[in-house]
Amino acid sequence: MAGSLPPLNRLVPPYIQKIEAYIPSKPDDVLKKMYNCPFLYRMNNNENVIGPPEKAIEAIMDFDPARAAIYPSGDGYHLRHRLSEVFGLPSCSFIIGNGANELIAFVIKAFCWKGDNIITSNKTFAVYEWTAEFSGFESRLVPLKDNTFDDEGILKRIDDRTRVIFICNPNNPTGTYWNEARLRRFLERVDGEQIVVVDEAYAEFVEQPDFPESMRLIREFPNLVVFRTFSKIYGLAALRIGYLAGDRSVVDVIRRTCVVYSVNTLAQEAALAALGDDGTHIARTRSLIRASKEYLLPELDRMDLPYISGEGNFVMIRLPFSDTLAYRRLMRKGYMIRTMTGFRFPNHIRVTLHDVPVMEGFVDALRNTLA
Repeated sequence: MAGSLPPLNRLVPPYIQKIEAYIPSKPDDVLKKMYNCPFLYRMNNNENVIGPPEKAIEAIMDFDPARAAIYPSGDGYHLRHRLSEVFGLPSCSFIIGNGANELIAFVIKAFCWKGDNIITSNKTFAVYEWTAEFSGFESRLVPLKDNTFDDEGILKRIDDRTRVIFICNPNNPTGTYWNEARLRRFLERVDGEQIVVVDEAYAEFVEQPDFPESMRLIREFPNLVVFRTFSKIYGLAALRIGYLAGDRSVVDVIRRTCVVYSVNTLAQEAALAALGDDGTHIARTRSLIRASKEYLLPELDRMDLPYISGEGNFVMIRLPFSDTLAYRRLMRKGYMIRTMTGFRFPNHIRVTLHDVPVMEGFVDALRNTLA
C-alpha cells in the first residue's frame, strides 16, 4: 500500500537493531531554561576553556564569507603539507578528517571484513566500540589494569580475525598512559600482524618526558597509525577537525574509504593557523590545568571523595550516590559534568578543568550537593 512503513525488522541489520542512538546534550539556552540556572559552565566535553590560539582566531575572523560558496580542499592539501613539515613525514602519510569519529570509521572500514574483530578497552573512548558494532564487527573489550590499558590482556585476545587494536593514550577518562618503552614492546610483540591505532587526542597536555614520540615510531612500525585532533588543546572543537598519520602504504588503503570534502574550509584554515602558534597557547593551557588541579585535588581530599587524575584536562571523581542524580543537582547550580556510567564507571563523574574561580564555584556546588 502506498505510503506504508517499510518492513524495518527485515531491512535493518540485527547489529543495528540492538544499538541505541547516542543522544547529545541540548543547547545551552534550552538547558538553562530546563534547569532554571542563570549561567552554565560546560564541564562535560573536555574542551579547552581558553579557546583557540590567537593565530587561529585571526584566521577565523579574516575568513571571507563569499568563500562559503566554494567547496573546500577535498584532501586538506595545505594542512597535510604543514603537518609534513611539523612531524617530518611525507604529506601523503596524513589524512584529514571531520573529527576523530570519522577517522575511526575510515580505519575500521578499510581493514575489517565480515567476521573480523577489533580490540580495545572496556573503559575508554567508546566510539571505537560503537563504530565497530554498528559496522557489524565484534568489539573485544579488555578490562583496564591499574586504570590503564592492559597490554598482556590485549595480546591474549588477538586471533586470526583481529584486524585493528585501538589504544587511547593518554586514556580518556582515566588520564593514564603507556610510556614509549611500553608502547614499543607492545608493537614489537604484535609484530605487524594487526593495525595498531594510538589515539593521542590529549597528547599535547602531557608534560612527562617518557611520553611516546609516536609519530617517529611510524618509521619503525609501519602498522602503527596515530590519531591527533584540533578539538582539545587547540580549542577548535566546534569546527570538527582531526587527522591521522601512518606509513604511506597503510594510509593509501585508508584513503580509499575517506569521504572527500567532509572537512570545511574554515576548519582547515583555522587548524593550519593553530599549528603556527609559537608554543604560547599550549604553555598557557598547561599552566591553567596545573593550577586547576592544584586547587581541586586537595578539595576533593577534604570531601573524602576518591578520584583519578592523570594526564589531560579532566579529573574523574567517585561519588557516594548516582552520577545521574549528581548531574541533575549540579545542572541546577550551573555546572554540567559528564556522567560516567556509560563509560562503565558507575557513580563517577568526569569534570573538565577550568580556571580556578570556576573550579571554586564547582567545589561549592559539589559540596552542597553532597550535603
